[in-house]
Amino acid sequence: MNIRIESSWKDALTEEFEKPYFKKLADYVRAAYRSGVVYPAAKNIFRAFALSTFTDTKIVILGQDPYHGPGQADGLAFSVPLGVAFPPSLRNIFTELQADLGIAKPPSGSLEGWAKQGVLLLNATLTVEAHKAGAHQNQGWELFTDAVIQALSRGKQNVVFMLWGSYAGQKEGLIDGQQHLILKSAHPSPLSAHRGFLGNRHFSKANGYLLATGQRPIVWYT
Repeated sequence: MNIRIESSWKDALTEEFEKPYFKKLADYVRAAYRSGVVYPAAKNIFRAFALSTFTDTKIVILGQDPYHGPGQADGLAFSVPLGVAFPPSLRNIFTELQADLGIAKPPSGSLEGWAKQGVLLLNATLTVEAHKAGAHQNQGWELFTDAVIQALSRGKQNVVFMLWGSYAGQKEGLIDGQQHLILKSAHPSPLSAHRGFLGNRHFSKANGYLLATGQRPIVWYT
């Protein structure tokens, strides 16, 4: 597994890469890519960490799995490449963004522009088998991404953690709520968006917090 990760992340996570579970995970992922179709492309597994450095991370948006359909996963949670139709959850994210801040739905579902401003678009599991949601869960990815959340919580101040849905909400215990802002709501999936995601105003709340703590707000246009 080719670990393309920016230097400040390497400094924050260097011990994690040496742990037995991560070496076992790396072997598992290499074998999976050799034997079947796995998303995202191998070069994009750690793309979220290449675009949003540890030093510059201001916001964490936590997903669960990469998209498992052809051409969808691009290494950033909830994002899809240019020209790919919006998955339902992403469509609801843009609906809420428009209602919250008046930002019209964009022509592209790529969230790279957010990542480059310090929004870590982190899936709890960084790889998935084609057409098999959750196929790579419980292989060690969750241990790694939990360590990422804890490293941010301990090593930084005034980060906004957006936890959408029950799975993401379980990560609240990894975060120091005195040092950071935790925003929780239902998941943007069509199955739950109307139970609290739509209307959560997380985008404006996040920017208000960033401004109040002396940070530059996110330009949420994509």
